[in-house]
Amino acid sequence: MSATRKTHTAVIDADVEACIAVLADFENHPRWSTPVLRAAILSCDEEGRGRNVAFQLDMKIRRISYVLEHTYDLPHRISWNLVEGDVAGVKGSYEFEPIGPGRTRATCTQIVDIGFWIPGPLRRLFEEQALADAVGEFKHEVERRAAERRSAGDPPPRV
Repeated sequence: MSATRKTHTAVIDADVEACIAVLADFENHPRWSTPVLRAAILSCDEEGRGRNVAFQLDMKIRRISYVLEHTYDLPHRISWNLVEGDVAGVKGSYEFEPIGPGRTRATCTQIVDIGFWIPGPLRRLFEEQALADAVGEFKHEVERRAAERRSAGDPPPRV
């Protein structure tokens, strides 16, 4: 199988810190990310952020599990690489760029080698739709949490 590289960008009506807070809240990913069935932090970095995180996903044609190692270059980027799992390779990142008060351009780039055969039409659908859907769900969750904080008068999250 060959690796597929995809990039998707969204403008999010929330600040960079709000984006980072949602992305780094791994154990709550199953609440807002449709394919994520389970996410568990296995180890943390020296700052207490999730480093190795185990995920189980329902990819409709098959359930897959894997562990990703995360690295942080905050506030600009969170990256991940496959440690082990049911796929041949995963490498990706989210990059965050403030574009005005309370607005962020979030760009997710991911290279995935699923390592098993999928029929052509299903593979193309998976490749074209999966990342766009994931970024859309991420955007929705960040904006939902930011709106809740604003209505409650809470300060932005600290990262």
